[in-house]
This record gives sequence, C-alpha cells and structure tokens, in this order.
Amino acid sequence: MTGAAADQRTARVLSDAEVIRHSLTEPETFSVLFERYGSQIQQYAARRLGWQTAEDIVAETFFVAFRQRASYDLAQPVARPWLYGIETNLIARHRRTEERMYRALRRTGLDPLPEPLAETVVRRVDAQVEDRRLAGVIAALHRRDRDVLLLVAWAELSYEEVAAALDVPVGTVRSRLNRARRKIRGALGDVDSIGEEH
Repeated sequence: MTGAAADQRTARVLSDAEVIRHSLTEPETFSVLFERYGSQIQQYAARRLGWQTAEDIVAETFFVAFRQRASYDLAQPVARPWLYGIETNLIARHRRTEERMYRALRRTGLDPLPEPLAETVVRRVDAQVEDRRLAGVIAALHRRDRDVLLLVAWAELSYEEVAAALDVPVGTVRSRLNRARRKIRGALGDVDSIGEEH
C-alpha cells in the first residue's frame, strides 16, 4: 500500500475536525468529507432544487468548504452542520428555482424526485393531494423559515445543528420552525410530525 493510500485509509477513521485539520497540510484528505456527506448533501439539494441543480450545488458546497477549511472551528468534531450551512447559503441564490419547483408540484402533483414529499413531511394523508397543498405552503414560507423547516425535516439536523448551520441562536431556530409549522397546520390541518425535536 502506498503512503498516500495509507494516509487516506487512516483519515477515514478520524473525526471530521481531524480530517479538516489534516487537509490543511494534505489537501487530498478533504475528500473524506465528501465520501461521508456528499450523498446527503446532494439528496437535500435535490429535494429543494431538483437533480440537475443539485449536482452543481454539491460541487460548489464542497468547493466553498475546501476554500474555507482553515477557518473551520476545530472544536466542532462533526462538520455536517457546517456543510449544510454552506449549502443553505448557496441554495438561497436559487430561491426562484426552488419556488418554481414547489409551484409546479402544486399545479401538477408530480414530484420530480422518486421519494414523495409526503413521506418526509406529511405522513397522515393521501400523498399526491397533500404534496400539492404542501408545496404551495412551502413556496409561500419566508426563506429563513423554509430553511429551518427543511433542514430539520429533510436533512434531519437537530435544533442545535440547524443553529450551527445557519449561525443563529437555537431560540431563533425554534421560533422559525414554530412559525413554519403554524402555517402548515393552518393550511393542512394538524401536522405533528414536522420538526419535532430529535
């Protein structure tokens, strides 16, 4: 086994923070983070923007993360919230694309992704009808509320991880999520499964 291959194998057992620290002198080590989180980051971007845009978002997320790795807080052993924070900022640039997707889903009832929106967010009613109604509500949410809701519901981040990703206090995460849940409840009825703390 070559030295580089052994280093990569060793890097796979390190914490995210250790991987980032090693990548400062051995840049190729950073690829371990892509192996760990690339698929999750892509799934989340695809849910919000569609597959075509998701590939670009994933590439840009890891490019930005690589460029900013020297400023990463090495006291944080898990980089997942940091990566979702970068991704959320990039998604914000595509807000119109995201809102068009939700409006199209509302009109047609056809989710562009194989996994219905209802399985992730609304579990108690007919998926196609609820997807259409939910898409309209999500499209109407303020971007900050939508970011919090979807990081909790789709990325499955804890409140603390969402706070770290968006660089806001946990209380702000709670209030934004509560506001989003109230709007969804008002439109769809009581939806207890959205954003329950985990």
